[in-house]
Amino acid sequence: MKTINTLAALAALVISSVTSAAPVNINTADAAEIAAALNGIGLNKAQAIVDYRQAYGMFNKADEIVFVRGIGEATYENNKNDILVK
Repeated sequence: MKTINTLAALAALVISSVTSAAPVNINTADAAEIAAALNGIGLNKAQAIVDYRQAYGMFNKADEIVFVRGIGEATYENNKNDILVK
């Protein structure tokens, strides 16, 4: 199962490199969906977003993504129009 998830995430990353970012709800999306939708967010950072959400609860505002370790202001600024929270 882990191999299937890894392959799916890899496929999502390849597809995302060909297409532009798409809006994604960081409160409901899984790591593969987040990685595919946001520029500069790979599977590890996307999983960190999911882990943060599970540990601390849902994000109230898109800019709260910077509370996730490894995600800074520049990454937020590059993706702020594509991050949904509601």
